[in-house]
Amino acid sequence: MRVGMYLDDQGRSLDAVVAAARDGAKAGFASAWMTQFGGWDALTALAVVGREAPGIEVGTAVVPTYPRHPLVLASQALTVQAAVGNRLTLGIGVSHRPIIEGQFGYSFDRPAAHLREYLSVLVPLLHGESVTHQGASLTAVGAVDVPGGKPPSLLVGALGPAMLRAAGELADGTVTTWTGPATLADHIVPTITRAARAAGRPDPRVVALSFVCVTADADTRREWVAQRFAMVGQLPSYRAVLDREGVDGPGETVILGDEASVERQIRRLASAGVTELVAQPIGSAREQEVTSDLLVALNTPSVG
Repeated sequence: MRVGMYLDDQGRSLDAVVAAARDGAKAGFASAWMTQFGGWDALTALAVVGREAPGIEVGTAVVPTYPRHPLVLASQALTVQAAVGNRLTLGIGVSHRPIIEGQFGYSFDRPAAHLREYLSVLVPLLHGESVTHQGASLTAVGAVDVPGGKPPSLLVGALGPAMLRAAGELADGTVTTWTGPATLADHIVPTITRAARAAGRPDPRVVALSFVCVTADADTRREWVAQRFAMVGQLPSYRAVLDREGVDGPGETVILGDEASVERQIRRLASAGVTELVAQPIGSAREQEVTSDLLVALNTPSVG
């Protein structure tokens, strides 16, 4: 299992985000990931990060599908690929009803069907193929030609059975968040792996995002996450995986404890079938430093 870093861009300048990625690359993290929120455009920022932090892979976790037509997203993703020397993983997802309907005004009916249709257009575009598609929710006619941009690895933010089947059949894997080890081992990994094998595809990538902290005060760190991300438990897709895990909220999914405990928890993710952990260290400056050192030390093929 590889270990990557999460680039927190909230309230930070682009220079600060780039500096964090550069430091992570020098430290030995395998990859640097960003989420599409309401600030920096994740793909554009990663084009800068990838050029300023040589060697480290970059990824989105995730870019919402509805606001970006697949012709537009394919063009942008392949442009980033060309800019960073083909080190991009493109993570996409349908997001959540309050965002898609409340902020963007799109219908969120039948999101799994939307995802399948979106992937059926996006995948050939990323591979340089022309598409002529008129479907239930998408019309797409054309192709994208970006010299030097190879098809990026394509992941789907998938948690439920229908989404996982689509990801396994049509993409290269999944990227998860707020998902505990039992749910990964018993639900996420087997569901997407069965779908991939049935479609004749390689075993999928399973990328898991998590907060991590080597700390003597786990209760305080857990409570900070629980309070800051209280709304997570109100979103149906996250509520479903929290219930599967048997936990009340997002604070109970973070990786906390002394070094030995944190290492055990990370190895449990590897044993569950996670192929890459994307970690965001939290806590005091000293806790984050110790946590980062441990994460880099675990970034070896022998983990799990």
